[in-house]
Amino acid sequence: MTAVLAIAGYGFREALRRKVFTVVVILTVLFLGLLWLACHFVFQHVEGMHPPSGIPVDSRTFAGAFMLGLAMFGTQFLGVVLAIFLTIGVVGGDAERGLLQPLVVRPVGRATLLLSRFLGAAAVAITYVFIVYGCALAIIYLTGSWLPAHKLAPALELAGAAVIVVAISILGSVVLSSIANGIAVFMLFGAGLVSGLLASIGHALNAHTIENISTIVAWALPFEALYQDGLRLISTDATGVTSFLLELGPFGGGFVHGWEIRLWAVAYLVVVLGCAIAVFSRRDL
Repeated sequence: MTAVLAIAGYGFREALRRKVFTVVVILTVLFLGLLWLACHFVFQHVEGMHPPSGIPVDSRTFAGAFMLGLAMFGTQFLGVVLAIFLTIGVVGGDAERGLLQPLVVRPVGRATLLLSRFLGAAAVAITYVFIVYGCALAIIYLTGSWLPAHKLAPALELAGAAVIVVAISILGSVVLSSIANGIAVFMLFGAGLVSGLLASIGHALNAHTIENISTIVAWALPFEALYQDGLRLISTDATGVTSFLLELGPFGGGFVHGWEIRLWAVAYLVVVLGCAIAVFSRRDL
């Protein structure tokens, strides 16, 4: 246990030395500031907005769910940035600098080192996601007096998505250089986002082929599926036309959801970490 804490602490100190947290804090403050500004004007406009006669749209619920969906997108993006920065060179970068060789022989093995770095990065990413999501939720409540039906579950799913990205990045660091790994993980993250947008387009156009393709991608990249499920949870109290408009997306509806995808996300995480350990155990340092 002492070795695990020591290695996790090393990763944290390395991130501080590289000013990772400085960059992330600056980006986060800018994001939350822009979110507050946007919510202020959006809810101010909602106060004086009257839907056309015969169209029962709950303007406040629509605006609140949409803005929280936007906040969740920003939280996920920044959480992924942090996760990649923390793990981009866990194996490849440290091996190039000659830092791994003394550790993986004695006193800790390769599996312990890899899992320690994973646990350290995952703990930081989870904490960060909860803080940013909580701040976003507070901003929306203070500016618009609106809260979703489910408040905690979306944060849990965003945190789970960040943990999956941490695992994918660690697996990538075993077989790729730091730069190549960062590019690969960002491209996978982008592919997940595109699949979510395609699902919204397919739903709006009633194009089942597009929806099916997007569903396959979401299962292949479950961090996107968890994000979609979080979007679904924040709009479960919307009904009628309001619910339909939110489902058109891109920040108010999810098409892959339920306990099946949550359980698959856990299994996916275990498989990715298992693959990382297996490949790392055979890598020549």
